[in-house]
Parts: sequence; structure tokens; C-alpha cells
Amino acid sequence: MLNILWLGFFLVGAVAALARWLVAGDPAVFSQIIEALFGMAKVSVDIMLLLFGTLTLWMGFLKIAEKAGLIDSLARLLAPIFARLMPGVPRGHPAIGLITMNFAANGLGLDNAATPIGLRAMRALQELNPKPDTATDAQILFLALNTSALTLLPVTIFMYRLQQGAPEPAMVFLPILIATSASTLAALLAVGIVQRLRLWDPVVLAWLGGTALIVGGIMTLLAGMSSAAMSAASSLVGNLVVFALIILFLVVGAWRRVPVYDAFVEGAKEGFDVAKNLLPYLVAMLCAIGVLRASGALDFILEGIRSVVTWFGWDTRFVDALPTALAKPFSGSAARALMIETMENYGVDSFPALLSAVVQGSTETTFYVLAVYFGAVGIQKSRHAVGCALIADLAGVLAAIAVCYWFFG
Repeated sequence: MLNILWLGFFLVGAVAALARWLVAGDPAVFSQIIEALFGMAKVSVDIMLLLFGTLTLWMGFLKIAEKAGLIDSLARLLAPIFARLMPGVPRGHPAIGLITMNFAANGLGLDNAATPIGLRAMRALQELNPKPDTATDAQILFLALNTSALTLLPVTIFMYRLQQGAPEPAMVFLPILIATSASTLAALLAVGIVQRLRLWDPVVLAWLGGTALIVGGIMTLLAGMSSAAMSAASSLVGNLVVFALIILFLVVGAWRRVPVYDAFVEGAKEGFDVAKNLLPYLVAMLCAIGVLRASGALDFILEGIRSVVTWFGWDTRFVDALPTALAKPFSGSAARALMIETMENYGVDSFPALLSAVVQGSTETTFYVLAVYFGAVGIQKSRHAVGCALIADLAGVLAAIAVCYWFFG
């Protein structure tokens, strides 16, 4: 799928460039494409320099949390709800701890760090699978929740905004929190209905109700604020949560006699190994997006969508962020590249760039996750996994659009 998508970007760009040359009489399009190719290659390297630091930093702190037992404590805390949502997984099974670590990495916005942990969790679930070629209910729920991308602390989004010059990188914190909550709830409800899970169980209702109260409380608190005040509050809370989490990891690690410096370095090395493999993918996708934009193809597609939206009488500002939403189910790198390109083209704090960042933080690469996670354990029959995951994606995108108009409109 990724091969087709990447090749398609270049072929569509080539057709659009030929049309601009032969029909519109604009031969300068080819120099613009070449300039975009080399320009995006440079942007990729600039991003990677910051990405190296971000991933090594957070993988280091996550290793301290793991050695301090915070991950195990979280697994024990979540055991009652997992026992009801994944009744086929025995209590205390290693898969529960790995799933928790995967959710923790996703919650911190460490998409690339979450993948290797998620693969280990999928392999652990596969050990319980009586039909190795068919996804179990637990595997489908894990994948659907994974693709819903519950992001409590989107540090990589902050990093990209910082790299693009945003004065307040954490301004999108609360919008992402609300949108990703909608996506995750949609994933849980979709899987729960298909699998006939006991979502009305008191324990499940308590967790869902507690989460709803927290999110509802945040929304109620924000309801009386102006857009400027909401943006400022989002930035303050985002920065405060990041720093508080770091202090929590360090204090608990030191209290439990974890050599925090050594643990940090161990985790940072793992983060470095993850980061160093990303540059080729980032260059490939950013350059392809650059060709698509420079050729005029992307503008042509967006103008078509904008015409339809205008015909319905709706506001059209969200259209410029749709490329990220459309690419996200297929490729995280393509969506990331489109988000960065949107920031560069419209300005990092423009409405399209803010919406693109919120979409990036509230949805996941459904088909990529499906291929990697199920492919790693040899599952060929995904059953209802794709449908439930796409429902979560749609809910996340719609929520992102709504909340951005609320915060930044």
C-alpha cells in the first residue's frame, strides 16, 4: 500500500506538471519541482536533528518509569478493566503489561517507540490464539485501540511545531486530548458492539464514566473562555503535564533505588536506534509531498473539495488540512510530511496547520498498523478489525475539526 501511495504522489505530480506546461504554458513548474525536492530533503534533515533528541529523551525517561515499576503498577491498576474487555487473556499474562507499555508510549506521543512494544504485545497475544491465521477478539481490540491513538501527551507534535518556529508548541494539547478521546471511545464502542462485550459492567462503566467526567469537566471549564484564553490554557497545561511527568519518573525512580542516570542512558540508546532508521522514510515522503505541492496537483484536489464545501455553504478553512486526514490511515510518514508541509505553506499557527497537528495527534495509521502488527504474527483473517479502526479514524477527524473551530475558530 505504501509503495502504491508513494509512487502515486510522483505520477500525479508528473501529470499535473505536464498539464501546467502544455495547457497553461507554465514551463517554470519543473524548476519549482526540483527546488521542492531539494528543499524538502533539507527540511527532513533539520527535522531529524530534533527528532533524535526528542526520541532519545523520552525513551530514556520511559525506561526509568519501567525500571521503577510504574509500568507494572499501571498494569495492575488496569487489570480489572482488561479482564472484562479481554476475557480471553488470563490475569497476570505478560501481554497485559506489554499492552500497557504500548498505550503509555502512544499516550506520550512516541509513535515510533510504541511500535516495537506493540509488536511484542501482539506476539504475546498470539501465544493464546487457537487459530494462528485468524485474529482473536483480544488482538482486534488491541489493534483498534492502538489505531485510535489515545494521545495524552503528544510530545512529537510539540517537537514538530517547535521545529517550525511555533512560539507556543503545546498550544494544541487540549484539542488533541479531546479529539483523541473521541477516537478512542468510538473504537471501544465499535469493537464492544461487534464482540458483545459487557460494556455495561460496573467496572467498565466506572472507567468510562470517570474518563467522560474528566473530559467533560475540561470542556465545561473551557466553555466560558475566549479562543485566546483556551489556547493559553492548553499551552500551560501541556507544559505543566510534561514537566510533572518527568519529575514523577525521576522521584519515584530515585525512591525505589533505580540508578536513574544509567536507566536514562539505556533507554536513550534504544530511542537513538529507533530514530536513526527514520530519516530515509522521512526524506522519501517529504520529497514526494513536495513534488505533489509544487506541481499544483495538491492545490487542484483541494480546490475541488473546497468547491463542494462552498456549495453546501460551509466554512472552507478545514479543507487545507484534509491531506493529513486522508493520508493518515495509510501512512504515518505521509501524514507527518503533509502536516509539516501544511505548517510551512500556511504558517505554523495558521488554522490549517493547527488542525493538521490535531488530526495527526488524534488518529493513527490504520492500514500500516494492521499490516505490521498482524503481519508480524502471520494473521491473514483480520475479521472486523479494519471496520472498527476506520470508525475510530472518522470519529477522530470529525472531532478534530469541531474542536479546532471551537478553540481557534
